[in-house]
Amino acid sequence: MKTKVSISRWKSIPAVLLLIGALVSSALAANNNGGEAAIQNRSQISEAEQILANLGYMVTNSDGRMDVITRHAVMAFQKVEGMKRTGVLTSSVLERLRAASAPAPKYNGPAHVEVDITRQVLFVVDDEGKVTTIVPVSTGSGERYFDKTRGKWDVANTPRGEFKIQRKINGARTAPLGQIYYPSYFHEGWAVHGSNSIPPKPASHGCVRVPRGADQKLFGMMPVGMKIYLYD
Repeated sequence: MKTKVSISRWKSIPAVLLLIGALVSSALAANNNGGEAAIQNRSQISEAEQILANLGYMVTNSDGRMDVITRHAVMAFQKVEGMKRTGVLTSSVLERLRAASAPAPKYNGPAHVEVDITRQVLFVVDDEGKVTTIVPVSTGSGERYFDKTRGKWDVANTPRGEFKIQRKINGARTAPLGQIYYPSYFHEGWAVHGSNSIPPKPASHGCVRVPRGADQKLFGMMPVGMKIYLYD
């Protein structure tokens, strides 16, 4: 005898599967944040954005929306504070923000740029030696890659030391290793430039990647001749 299956029962299965998928995704996200869920309350997000801005982290505005720039600011804060690099605003991150103070640069004025390769952040420092702008970066991965321009294998390293901004391109450029935005070159072919990919760890071919949205602003803050320090 054949069993008759209700059509309405089968129609409900996709909805159940979607619900299960959503619950699994939420559980995985919470697990990545140490069991904490991301803050959804707009007033708390706005508070976090205001604190981040006051500390020097680059945010667009304090509108209570977790846009890409705000997530990058959270990521930069986590990098500076030695926290897990998730880019997610949780209750514990908000508590750390409330107790935080602005980071100190390694070098005093005059105005310059610092790239802390260990923490993977960039500081813009004013003439008084105060950090005014902070963004996350991704520097050289340290891995081998094939340089098509020179026809040989190379290692993706970011140079360390004291340099000066040498030349700039106001806009996008199709470079041998891919598309870059608003590059400010500081040593041969190495530059600070915008990229669509800013992972939590070093991943570039050697340049200092900064987030899109922050790249044009930083471009205006780094005139030719400004010193830039890169260190571990």
